[in-house]
Amino acid sequence: MLKGLVVILLLLAYAGLLQAQPKISQAIKVVHAPRVDGSLDDSAWQQAPVAYDFITNTPVYGNPAAVRTTVRVVYDNNSIYIGAYLYDDPAEIRRQFTTRDNVQRANVDYFSVFLDTYKDRQNAFQFLVTARNVQTDARVSPNFTGAEGTYGDVSWDAVWDSKVGFCADGWIVEMRIPLFSIRFSRKSDSDWGIQFMRFSRRFNETSFWNPVNPAVSGFANQFGDISGFNNLVPPLRLSFSPYVSGGYRQTPHLNSTQEYETLKSGGMDVKYGINESFTLDATLIPDFGQVISDNVVNNLSPFEIRFRENRPFFTEGTELFNKAGIFYSRRIGKTPDKYDSLQEQVRNGELDGYQLLKNPSVTRLYNAVKFSGRTGNNLGIGVFNAVTENVKAKLRNKGTGKDSIVITEPLSNYNIIVLDQALRNRSYITFTNTNVLRNGLERDANVTALDVALYDKANQYGLVIKPRYSVVYDAPGRYEGFANYLEAGKVSGNLQYSFINELKSAQYDPNDLGFQLSPNLFSNTGSVSYNIYQASRSFLNQSYKMAVKQDYLFKPFSYQKTTFEASASWLLKNFWSLALMADVAPRWYNDFFEMQTPSSLFQTPRQPLKRSPYYNLSVEGNTDNRKPLIVSWLIGGAEGPLPNDPYYFLQLAVRYRFSDRLMLEMSYRRQYDNGQYGYAFIRDPITTAPILARRKYADVTSVISGVYNFTSRMNLTFRARHYWNRLQNTNLFNIHEDGYWTERTDLIPGEYNINYNAFNLDVFYTWDFRLGSRLILGWKNWLGKDYEYYINGSSHNNYVNNTRQLFRSPHGNEFTIRFIYFLNYQQLGIISKK
Repeated sequence: MLKGLVVILLLLAYAGLLQAQPKISQAIKVVHAPRVDGSLDDSAWQQAPVAYDFITNTPVYGNPAAVRTTVRVVYDNNSIYIGAYLYDDPAEIRRQFTTRDNVQRANVDYFSVFLDTYKDRQNAFQFLVTARNVQTDARVSPNFTGAEGTYGDVSWDAVWDSKVGFCADGWIVEMRIPLFSIRFSRKSDSDWGIQFMRFSRRFNETSFWNPVNPAVSGFANQFGDISGFNNLVPPLRLSFSPYVSGGYRQTPHLNSTQEYETLKSGGMDVKYGINESFTLDATLIPDFGQVISDNVVNNLSPFEIRFRENRPFFTEGTELFNKAGIFYSRRIGKTPDKYDSLQEQVRNGELDGYQLLKNPSVTRLYNAVKFSGRTGNNLGIGVFNAVTENVKAKLRNKGTGKDSIVITEPLSNYNIIVLDQALRNRSYITFTNTNVLRNGLERDANVTALDVALYDKANQYGLVIKPRYSVVYDAPGRYEGFANYLEAGKVSGNLQYSFINELKSAQYDPNDLGFQLSPNLFSNTGSVSYNIYQASRSFLNQSYKMAVKQDYLFKPFSYQKTTFEASASWLLKNFWSLALMADVAPRWYNDFFEMQTPSSLFQTPRQPLKRSPYYNLSVEGNTDNRKPLIVSWLIGGAEGPLPNDPYYFLQLAVRYRFSDRLMLEMSYRRQYDNGQYGYAFIRDPITTAPILARRKYADVTSVISGVYNFTSRMNLTFRARHYWNRLQNTNLFNIHEDGYWTERTDLIPGEYNINYNAFNLDVFYTWDFRLGSRLILGWKNWLGKDYEYYINGSSHNNYVNNTRQLFRSPHGNEFTIRFIYFLNYQQLGIISKK
C-alpha cells in the first residue's frame, strides 16, 4: 500500500510539473508576407503552427474556453503577423464601436496578443483588436495597477495595422506589427514570451492560450513561449510627427471685460532608435491644449489634489519613469507658483495702483526628451529631461503708465534617471533619481529612490523594500528627509496576507517632481484576503478581505489613528456584481494636518484636531454589462457619538447603448455631512490661532458624456461636468493644544459660508485618417475662474436654483484645430539601411 501511495504522489507531482510548464509555439519566417485584409487565405498562414486550447481566466478560472480559437504567427524582415480565427455563431458576435484604447465595459468581442520580447517575465507589449477593428495597445509592466480587464498602460500608442473579417463560423483578426513599433535584442535565435487572449462578451469570458491563474501573483510570468525568430534584425527606427494647431479663446473676468486670444502653434515629436533596444523620444515646442479638462473640486483639505495626466508625451512609454512612484508629470508645465497670489493681490486691492495686463496661467514647455530601453541582460535604462520657460506677468502703473515685469515661474530643468534590473522569479531592483534645477536663487530639489522586490521560486511569497531620500535647497537653506516602505507576505493562492510598514520623516519632500499627500508618518498595516475563483451555487467568484491599520505621527512620535476595514465582493450568476465595505475607527484620534498650523506640512510640532470615533458602511454594485442599459451604484453612510452628525453619500450612474455607434452615460454623486469639523480658513486676529468650524457640508457632481463612432477610426465625443460645493457654518470654535475645542460667540458663522461651482464641457471630433496621423477639432466651454465663488449661496440655496444661475454666469470658450502627420524614414525615402 505504501508503495502504491508513493507512486500516486510521484504521478501527481509530475502532473503538477507539466501543468506549470508554459506552452510553446513557433513563428515561421515567410518570403511573401500575408496581405492584411481580414482573411487567412494567404499561403503564408498555411505553414505556421497553430496555437489553440484556450483556458478561462474569468469569470471562472480553469475551464476550457466556451468558443474555440486558433492563432498563427509568421514574420518577415519588416513585421510580425498575427492571424487569429475566432470561432463563433456570427449572430452572437458583439460588435459595438468604441474609441481607441477604450474597450472595457463595451459590448464588443476582442482578441489580443502580448509580446515579451526580452523574456524577462515582467514587461511586454500588448496589441488588441475588437470585432469592429478598433485598436488598443499598451505597455505591460510589473507595477501596473489598473481596472479589471486592463493589463498595461494604454496611453502608449504604437503604429501598426489590423483588419477583421467575418465568416460563416466566426470572425478573423489579422495584425501587422512593424518591427520599428517594438523593441528587442538582436540575436541569431530569439525566444520570446507570448500570450494570446480572447474576450467573448456573450459569456463575459476572458480566456488565455497559456493559463493565467488569478490566484497567482503576476501576469507576464504566466505567458507561454514562442521560438523561431531567427536572425531578426531590429530596423532603423526613425519617425517624425509634425503638427500644426490653431484656435481662438475667450475668457471672462469679474470686471465684465473679456480676454480674447488667438491660438497658434506648431511643433514636432521625434522618435529615433539609437540602437536595437533604445529609443530617443523628443517633443519640440509642444502644444497640449486639446486635452480633457481636469475634475476640479473645492479643496478644503490641507493636501494637494492629484489630477490625471492627459498630455500624450507624458503618458506614452513612461512606465519605466513611473516605476518608483516619485514622478508626477503634472509638475512640468504647471500653473506658475505666483499666479494665484498675484491674482489675489489684484483682487483684494494690494496692487490698487496697478493694472494687471498679463498673467499666464500655464508654464510653457520648451522641449522634453525621453531616452529609454532595455539591454539583452534585462537592464532597463531611462533618462528624461524637460525645460520649461521663464513665465512673466506684466503690471502697468496707472499713474505713470510704466510697465513692470513679475517673474511668476522661473526657467526650470526637470531630470530623471532610472536603472531597472529585472531578476529571476519576477524579482527586480530599481534605482531612480529625480532632479529639479531652477534659474537663479530659486528652489532646487533632488530625490533618490531604491526599489527592491524579491519573490521565491514558487512565486508564493514576496518582500518589497523601498527606501527614499530627498534634499531641497531653497531661500531659507537646506532641508532633507527620508522614507521607507516595507511589505512582506504571501502573494499567491486563494489565501493571501501581508504586513506593511511605511515611514516618512517630517521633512521628506519629493513634491518638486513627485507627489506626496503628507510627510511625517509611521504606519503599520496587516491584511488578509481569501478569494474563490470557482463557481458555487450562487456566485461565479467571491472575494473577502480584512485589514487593521495603526498610524502615528513620526516626529514628535504621537498616536494618530486606528482603523479596522473589511470588504466582501461577489459576482452573481446573472453577472450582477455586489460589494460590501465597512471601516471603523473605534476611538478618538488625532488629525495633525487639518488645522494647517504650521502652514507648511513639513514643520513640527503640529496643532492636532481631535476627531470622534465612527463607523462607515457602504454597498456597491452594477447590473449585467452585456445589456444595453447598465446601472451602477455606490451608497453608504457613517455615524459617530457626536449629536446630530449623520454623513451619507450616494453615487448613481446610468449608461445606455442606443446602437453599436452611439452610447450615452450620466452619473450623479452627492455627499452630505451634517456636522463636518474642519479649518474655517480664518484665524484669531490677536493670537493668530486657527479657528475651527462645524458646518453642514454638501457637494454634488453631475456628469453626462457620450460618444458617436462614425467608423472605427472616426468619432465624436463629449463630456460635461458640473461640481457644486456648499458650506454652511453653524458654529465656530477655539481649538486647544490637545486638539479639543470650545465654542466662541463673537463671530457670526454664516459670514464665512462658501458656495463654489465648477463647470466644464469638452467636445472633440477625432479622425485617424492614416496610421499614426490624426485630425482633431475641439470645443471647450467653462465657467469663468473668477466666477467659481460668485454665485450667492443664500439666494440660490438648492442645487436646481444654483445650476440655473450657473448657466447665466459668464463662460469661457475655446475652439481649436490640430493636424498631426506621421512619417517614418521609409516614407521619407532619404535613408536606406544596409
